[in-house]
Amino acid sequence: MAQYSDGMEHPESFAPQGAPLHTALHLRDDRILAVREVEVTEPAALEAQHAYATELLERFGFSIPTSDEPQEGARFIAILHDNTVVGYGGIRPVPTRLAAAEVKRMWVDDQWRRSGLGSALLRRLEEIAAEDGYREVVLDTNGALSEAIRLYERAGYRRVRRYNDNPDVELFFAKDLVG
Repeated sequence: MAQYSDGMEHPESFAPQGAPLHTALHLRDDRILAVREVEVTEPAALEAQHAYATELLERFGFSIPTSDEPQEGARFIAILHDNTVVGYGGIRPVPTRLAAAEVKRMWVDDQWRRSGLGSALLRRLEEIAAEDGYREVVLDTNGALSEAIRLYERAGYRRVRRYNDNPDVELFFAKDLVG
């Protein structure tokens, strides 16, 4: 992991060579990170997917696919610091719920946890969902991911009934984006 500065830095300095910088993400300690929309097959996305899958296996003993397949309507973002992916996540349509997007693969590098990055990433995914016209976001998680559960509850998510058949998850959450 690259060392980082505690001071303000210009967000363009974090964008990979030739990659468009879509937006910047401001953390509560005034650091600014680059946010790039990525395809799930891009190196930055694959790196994050692999790190997420490895962490789940090492910490909790369960595995997930290490790479996602492209899906129509899905949008994923990578959060970058010094050209290194430190956060990742996306949204995708939920066919079983009207006007709902599902938050998927939300991951923050362990060296960046408790920095506010998880909350900022979740808010950015909610903003993308709202921009795309979704009225609700949903997500599922495994009960072992206590940090994630606390994050979702602090962000205003409420527990809902199972909305999918994912065998690796036990808890389901939803949040209204309008009203």
